[in-house]
Amino acid sequence: MIVLGIACPFWHDPSAAILVDGETVAAVEEERFTRVKHAPRELPLHAVRYCLDAAGVTLDQVDVVAFPWSLENITRNRWAYARRAFSRQPRKALRSLYRGRRKKRYRVGKLERTLDALGADRSKFEIDLVEHHLAHVASASHFSGMDECAVATIDGVGEVTTCLFGDVKDQRFTRRFEVQRPDSLGLFYASITEYLGFDVNDGEFKVMGMSCYGDPSKADLSDIVKVVDGDLWMDLDYVWAPREKRWKGSSFGKKFVERFGPPRVGDEIDEPYIHIAAAAQKVLEDCSIQLIEHHLGDSLERHGNLALAGGCALNVAMNRRLMEHPLVRRLYVPPSPGDAGTAIGAAAYAAAQRGDRVKPLRHAYWGPSFTTKEVCEELDSLRIPYTIVTDAPAAAADLLARGEVVAWFQGRMEWGPRALGNRSILGNPGHRGTADDINARIKYRERWRPFCPSVLAERAEEFLGSAHPAEFMTLSFRVPEKWSAETPEVVHVDGTVRPQSVSADANPRYHQLLREFDKRTGLPCVINTSLNRRGEPMICAPKDALAMFYGSGLEHLFLEDVYVTKGRKKA
Repeated sequence: MIVLGIACPFWHDPSAAILVDGETVAAVEEERFTRVKHAPRELPLHAVRYCLDAAGVTLDQVDVVAFPWSLENITRNRWAYARRAFSRQPRKALRSLYRGRRKKRYRVGKLERTLDALGADRSKFEIDLVEHHLAHVASASHFSGMDECAVATIDGVGEVTTCLFGDVKDQRFTRRFEVQRPDSLGLFYASITEYLGFDVNDGEFKVMGMSCYGDPSKADLSDIVKVVDGDLWMDLDYVWAPREKRWKGSSFGKKFVERFGPPRVGDEIDEPYIHIAAAAQKVLEDCSIQLIEHHLGDSLERHGNLALAGGCALNVAMNRRLMEHPLVRRLYVPPSPGDAGTAIGAAAYAAAQRGDRVKPLRHAYWGPSFTTKEVCEELDSLRIPYTIVTDAPAAAADLLARGEVVAWFQGRMEWGPRALGNRSILGNPGHRGTADDINARIKYRERWRPFCPSVLAERAEEFLGSAHPAEFMTLSFRVPEKWSAETPEVVHVDGTVRPQSVSADANPRYHQLLREFDKRTGLPCVINTSLNRRGEPMICAPKDALAMFYGSGLEHLFLEDVYVTKGRKKA
């Protein structure tokens, strides 16, 4: 059975994915083609076309189109939402009782416009409207390889649900509890993100990084968001405020500014903002853990398996606390747990409902690839000199061992927001100053931003002090002192790393580079950050890589077997 997932119910992160007989064939975000980060208000036309091409099928051959939004969620939860919201948002609460069908016309209308633009004959396939949080559930649990697990989705909002808790056994989901808007950990964290001067839906990870510099006791937010008797409550006078209570059109309230001072501006980190970030991070972690303990504790006591998705699942500091929890033996977070990931989640849910066994994700390389011949043709057309190298991993490792920074463009592009060694900027983690150099001269981003390591799988337990799987940079670990001292450029100020464990099976070419680097330096990892500049999507095609190369301080670029340098030949 061929199932195509199309995700575009909201204004951001449209994407597509395709499964054939339960096997992932392709998955990609629209932003990678349009070159506008998060592809706001765009339809995933390029993404769908790529997925169909990768599968070698036409739309007429697709059996099911799955879409991660359903009126069913609003119908089932409208009275619960109305009761929850009435005292704080009376107008919205009343409107929710009768505006569901209008919302469906708008949300599902985006799917219909996408299909029409692709010239689809809708009579040729079934359309499955999958609840947004069920798509999140499937994006984690169905690809985890765990036959039985507890599942938590912690997000901004889907239809009206913001958090969902339940169990999955043999790809069948049992619902335990859900939280409806306006109470939302994702919307709370988004408001703090905006207050701290970052973009909502893009800067939340910066708040997480900033939080490590602060002291949560100096800016207590625990009265603004809390868990009471297993349910979430949020004070809308402070965060995600109604229009009349907002500070100058922002999502945070006037009361927040009265209590904590004016919003942050600029790129530097200072007081009180580092403490507010730390307090927000603590609230997110504490509330998530309390909700999971309350609703999934008995399930975790049986098997210890937890699958996590939703936008908040990208918060690796929270994920580390969950991994360290005595009830959790294994935590699985997919490579794309946010809204873009609902394309593959909706497809997986629809496939499983129809009897397909969804195969676990062994890697995340589901995007476009380019041959050395195609790279050479691009370079020749631009009259850019280049060298064909016989052993690109060894040549790159030589440069890295000397302290150079290398752009590494290989194979199929990664699915999800993390660079996983195919569209990456690489550096030497033991060469002090490399991270500052990449931030200032190449990425053009805040100097306090941390970097992540890609680690040889066979040395990952030694480096991380843990045998827990870590393939997708969605988890973080406390590094043993030895490696904290020897690889300071990938260790954050709090002594943690967000790693990618690289096996020869998942990515043989990148694994070879890591082995060659290990031979030369004795270090089992390299700095790995995404091949893009601040505010841009990850690089997709050779022309995108060349534009970045010549528009930044990069000096070494490997495109498949092709080496390009701005200076004299060094590889």
